[in-house]
Amino acid sequence: MSHVVVIGAGQAGSSLVARLRTKGFDGKITLLGAEPLPPYQRPPLSKAYLMGEMDADRLLLRPEAYYAENAIDLRTGTTITGIDAASRTVQLEDGALTYDHLVLCTGSEPRRLPASIGGDLDGVCVVRTKADVDAMEPRFRQNARVLIVGGGYIGLEAASVAAKLGLTVTLVEMADRILQRVAAPETSDFFRNLHRSHGVDIREGIGLTRLTGEGKVTGAELTDGSHPDVDFVIVGVGITPATGLAKAAGLTIDNGIHTDALGRTSDPAIWAAGDCASFPHNGGRVRLESVGNAIDQAECVADNIMGADSPYQAKPWFWSDQYDCKLQIAGLNSGYDRIVTRKGTGDGMSFWYYAGDRLLAIDAMNDARAYMVGKRLIEMGKSPGAATVADPASDLKALLKA
Repeated sequence: MSHVVVIGAGQAGSSLVARLRTKGFDGKITLLGAEPLPPYQRPPLSKAYLMGEMDADRLLLRPEAYYAENAIDLRTGTTITGIDAASRTVQLEDGALTYDHLVLCTGSEPRRLPASIGGDLDGVCVVRTKADVDAMEPRFRQNARVLIVGGGYIGLEAASVAAKLGLTVTLVEMADRILQRVAAPETSDFFRNLHRSHGVDIREGIGLTRLTGEGKVTGAELTDGSHPDVDFVIVGVGITPATGLAKAAGLTIDNGIHTDALGRTSDPAIWAAGDCASFPHNGGRVRLESVGNAIDQAECVADNIMGADSPYQAKPWFWSDQYDCKLQIAGLNSGYDRIVTRKGTGDGMSFWYYAGDRLLAIDAMNDARAYMVGKRLIEMGKSPGAATVADPASDLKALLKA
């Protein structure tokens, strides 16, 4: 009987094992997770869960009973010490497992501040796991002073929750603007104005020199020479793919675990999917950090384990909730040279990324119609004229038939 072992019980791992069973795989499946609970959603951690609007049971991707009912051996709280690719064995702290197919869905890890600048002080938090948020939540008391380091989506979402709960929020971003790595200046401007309207003190072009305090963080020294007092700190300076096991096993690493178009690594019996995997895309290689990619890529790998021989075709999408604004993103904006702005209904707005006349991506704020049409156009390879997109009176849906 064929045995598929999946390392990583997150969105990708859970999606992959479910897909195998849905497609009729009748072999043995083992799903190994480091955390002591069944697979759960990460995106709500920095949004509804932190706000107290979602309880822990609703975080679960599937009911805990699902795995046993579908003959999936789910092992939580598991420590994996290594992979022996030659003997097709996964070494566990308490034993070993042999496999026919191994899938690495190890995800990513948050970058942390070094201890040399106070990163090990009590009160310095990251937002990655449920345990991270559970430990941080009691600090979210009214008028508490929080310093958020990093102006990416995690930092901005945390700032949104903190401001809504009545905390005093300072956010520092070392780059010239928030969201600089991932979005156009227009999107940065939109969210800067949104946060400032809710009282968040956003400081761009300013980095952290060090955190101060005796055992517990009580202040910070910033690169502009200021010294804000703080009660706690949230670090949101990006994530890195979790490639340690793969690298130790001798697999090729290239901005993540290197896979081919099918999801197979440099070892033919080992596959990878989700945040940890880089793959061919549009003549280059990319690694995507999103729920949508984790699901789609994992399901594609499951199909290929069963012999589908189907190359993965990424359809990138992403979302972020901040205050009463829902940001929805489709496509990849790398290489854009101009932005077309479209005003939607009410407070809706969208920014369309073009490279020449080719539509690459869209950022839509409170404009689900623009997002859905833009997403379909990108998937269809269609690029409407900029004047048509910019005209709020134009019929977006008609563009799909043009």
